[in-house]
Amino acid sequence: MSAHTIFEHAPIGAIVAWSDGTPRPPERHRRKLDAWKTSNSQGRLIRKQGGRDIGTLDPYASFTLHEADYGACGVIAIRVHRTFSPGSSLRFTIIERPPVGAVRVFDRPGDHSELVYLAPHRSGAEQWLSEHGYPAAVLEEVTADEAAAAVEGRAAV
Repeated sequence: MSAHTIFEHAPIGAIVAWSDGTPRPPERHRRKLDAWKTSNSQGRLIRKQGGRDIGTLDPYASFTLHEADYGACGVIAIRVHRTFSPGSSLRFTIIERPPVGAVRVFDRPGDHSELVYLAPHRSGAEQWLSEHGYPAAVLEEVTADEAAAAVEGRAAV
């Protein structure tokens, strides 16, 4: 799929992989492998910015994937996010969609909100929220209509 298709059809909370199409180097070539991983990885879709106006796409539109967390003893020191424009030349694949009934926890309301947690159900989201303290958080349930809205990157008909 193209980046534009991901921007248009992938639901927030989906696991998305990206690739430049090159083969993976052997493990012994550490530098080549590290460079390859930059253009070939996966992450959870946490944000879409910009939008569409009647047939046109915002030139500053983008989507952000949460790739990894690094830390120790339960403390996250570094979060790795990757942001892509819909015009990216990389190829994307939806690995996993959020299940129907799951609840997304956004850090705040509005267009600049970011997914901070995907809970299996509302009570799990409320418990996580009570432990992590996002005072302006918004909870949003994944609906069956949303899950069926996109199949393999094409709009359902």
